[in-house]
Amino acid sequence: MKKFFDNSINHLKANNQNLLILLSIAIGITTSTVAFILKSAVHHTHEFVMHYSKGHGNYLFVIFPLIGIILTILFVKYVIKDDISHGVSKILYSISKKQGRFKKHNTWSSVISSILTIGFGGSVGAEAPIVLTGASIGSRLGRAFKLNHKTLIMLVGCGSAGAIAGIFKAPIAGLVFTLEVLMIDLTMASLVPLLISSVTSASLAYLLQGDAAHFNFSQSAPFELTTIPFFIVVGIATGILSVYFSRQLSKTEGRLANIKSPAKRLAIGGIILSCLIFLFPALYGEGYGTISILLSDNFQDITQNTLIQNINNEWLIFAYVLAILLLKVFATSITTGIGGVGGVFAPTLFMGAISGFLVAFVFNQLGFDLSYSNFVLVGMAGMMAGVMHAPLTGIFLIAELTGGYGLILPLMMAAVISYITIKYYEPHSIYHKRLAQRGELLTHHKDKTVLTLMKLHSVIETDLDPIAPEATLGELVKVISKSKRNIFPVIDKDQHLHGIVLLDDIRNLMFRPEKYDKFQVTQLMSRPPAIVETSDAMESVMYKFEQSGAWNLPVVENEKYVGFISKSRIFNAYRKVLVHYSDE
Repeated sequence: MKKFFDNSINHLKANNQNLLILLSIAIGITTSTVAFILKSAVHHTHEFVMHYSKGHGNYLFVIFPLIGIILTILFVKYVIKDDISHGVSKILYSISKKQGRFKKHNTWSSVISSILTIGFGGSVGAEAPIVLTGASIGSRLGRAFKLNHKTLIMLVGCGSAGAIAGIFKAPIAGLVFTLEVLMIDLTMASLVPLLISSVTSASLAYLLQGDAAHFNFSQSAPFELTTIPFFIVVGIATGILSVYFSRQLSKTEGRLANIKSPAKRLAIGGIILSCLIFLFPALYGEGYGTISILLSDNFQDITQNTLIQNINNEWLIFAYVLAILLLKVFATSITTGIGGVGGVFAPTLFMGAISGFLVAFVFNQLGFDLSYSNFVLVGMAGMMAGVMHAPLTGIFLIAELTGGYGLILPLMMAAVISYITIKYYEPHSIYHKRLAQRGELLTHHKDKTVLTLMKLHSVIETDLDPIAPEATLGELVKVISKSKRNIFPVIDKDQHLHGIVLLDDIRNLMFRPEKYDKFQVTQLMSRPPAIVETSDAMESVMYKFEQSGAWNLPVVENEKYVGFISKSRIFNAYRKVLVHYSDE
């Protein structure tokens, strides 16, 4: 039996295309099943919480999110013992620096953690955890078959696409998310497996979850050309809100991270989160219930179980909803900042829906007759396009979530305008920013991608002969006579770099023995035109070469000499990586 199995595996590996198709189907089935388990577990946990909250007003809403976050912290600390936050950023880092490899626990740890966080009311979404899980599943399958690096990355993309398609029942959105956000190259070799995983996952999701759209939407008013200016306003508004969301999320998480004591961080963040949820119950959980209310055009229902539920003043409701919009980013960042696990998909859709509603509300108060549900839909697309820098994902995800294909033109308009607006202020998406700052981001720019894939340590040369700063010219000549290089680092006994000696600079003194005892190396050395740190990204290293005009630069680590790096060696390594990266 084992021999038959091994022969079958070898036969599949020999026919790579058939193996990819089978693996893509397997990934689609697995990710859709996991997405269904995640959604069901979150739903049942939420129902459990709601059952025990009846008759207690909003007071238990204050307690349950903290219980979920504390359970998540304990699970991560004592079971996982690893950082599992920022799921999509971890995928990007794995593609960039770990050749698409993940730790074993990534196939399940994010799912359990997000169930605890979101099920008990954490103000985040389940999508990023399931995408990380899907990517890890694809990676594990690829490694099990010992596939090459390029194919492994493709299977990581298949897992991510399948996860999005499965949790949203949106196969096109799964595909374009992988291309736009994860930067998987669009070639025929990669397109087919991604499509297969997306379609397989979405098809199974329909079987498991039913054929209803994710949100119940009925287009109450047709799209008319006269409404184009209003949709342009939505695009600009969501673009500006995307800047606000991205910057405030990073700032709040950073401030919480600066609190060194975990207990103090949990106490401070927990008190603020509890107050926010008590005053604004719409901030509880993913927020999909609020989106459904806005899509139904019964926006007054958003004030149920709140301090203003019996007040019918529409402008007061407007102010209340605006406060929810602006405070959602704090609820989300505090949830993740104090230890919860979740993503920004749901908060982005939540804020987009509210922003679209508020734009329509203002214009309707000015005497126009706009459909609230249409603008809610368009706002969701605009916000998604802005925060994630993914206009196609915003367009197709919202169309597939709601069946709102009749609004495809305004969806496109708002998504593109929002994307253009945020790109002016933020060159990188919320997922890419951290990696871009460290020079670890892969992009569709092939030169930059190849530089990112290159490892600095692999091109450092350590065969140069050093000389002490107090050595004489005669001692330097002895070192030169045994060396095959024309650069000599000047290093003291503590390995600190003082300078460099170039053979061309001392050639006129080398053949004058009477000068050997009259000159010390400190008099002959020069400062290097630039110094490379071992922590520098390859793109930064190439910039230093370009600015200095040098062909060789010293490398230091913690101010101690490590070796030299040459432009010619970088070019040789670049060619090798480029051939490997471009190999189809």
